[in-house]
Amino acid sequence: MSIQASRTISEQASGLAEQVVENIYRRQRERWGSYGEEGRQKSVRDTVYHLRYLAEALAADDAALYTEYLAWVKVLFTGLNFSPSVLPDTLAEMHTVISESVPEDVRAEILEVLESGRQEVEAAPVLPPSFLDGDGELDQLAREFLASLLDGNRRRASEMILAAVQGGVTVKEIYAQVFERTQREVGRLWQINSISVAQEHFCTAATQMVMSQLYPYIFTGQRTGRRMVMACVGGELHEIGARMVADFFEMEGWDTYFVGANMPAKSVLQSVDELQADVLAISATMTYHVGQVAEMIQELRKTRSKQQTRVLVGGYPFNLAPQLWQKVGADGCARDAATALQEAERVMAE
Repeated sequence: MSIQASRTISEQASGLAEQVVENIYRRQRERWGSYGEEGRQKSVRDTVYHLRYLAEALAADDAALYTEYLAWVKVLFTGLNFSPSVLPDTLAEMHTVISESVPEDVRAEILEVLESGRQEVEAAPVLPPSFLDGDGELDQLAREFLASLLDGNRRRASEMILAAVQGGVTVKEIYAQVFERTQREVGRLWQINSISVAQEHFCTAATQMVMSQLYPYIFTGQRTGRRMVMACVGGELHEIGARMVADFFEMEGWDTYFVGANMPAKSVLQSVDELQADVLAISATMTYHVGQVAEMIQELRKTRSKQQTRVLVGGYPFNLAPQLWQKVGADGCARDAATALQEAERVMAE
């Protein structure tokens, strides 16, 4: 797979998507025409997403980034009560349009990834399992915490977490076994259309509020003198996981600087320079932001004063593709807050 193939799809995504949807509506007017003009525009939008993820898989030389995305879309479309044929029909038409429209020198590798996605999605489940299975004390706490959030009861959610910490459960356990898992479950519930976007946003905001109430328990350890800047790349709006990572480091005595979501690379690197950070941790949840991660790391490496800053990356695409962190130029990768600490110790020792 090549950067040129990825660039071709990225540059032509809008035009290709329009052609795909136009063909589908023309050939299956009775089935698709009922969605109307609004449905047609949404179909174009979704097809652009399909193509953007395809482009990132090509750039990373890892088809799993695309096949896993399609499996996620299959679940989403099922929850929205779309016909089971919507996604396969779209992928089939994408194959036709790409075969007719992209240059021959990159066509074969693009179609290879597209076809692998089509095959994998057929076997993908339509209902992913819950993240809150288990019979342990913290499993039950996680379920009760989420139930309170879904009821809109922030007070009860907060009280049960504070009571657990005061009763001896560590903040790290709360983060790893309750907050991380409930956030994943919230995402799953939204994906299968069991909760609304408003509920999903409320659960995230409420969890961040409860996290802030735990800060008196976090900022108590002996300081190590090490500094870490935690950032999400520009355009990335999912920040709660990154905030958890920063808090884990703080609990281990690091001075952490969480600069938030949707941060321009220039501002992030300025913070690294001003703070003389030992580690820059970069989070990306959306696969089509991986390219921005690579660009930020490349820009960091250009400056001699920042060559000693180690770079860790994490987020959904890096979990899917185990070698992706090396391809973007990072020093290490972590699946969660706990392993991020371990990776930081490893890269600092090198």
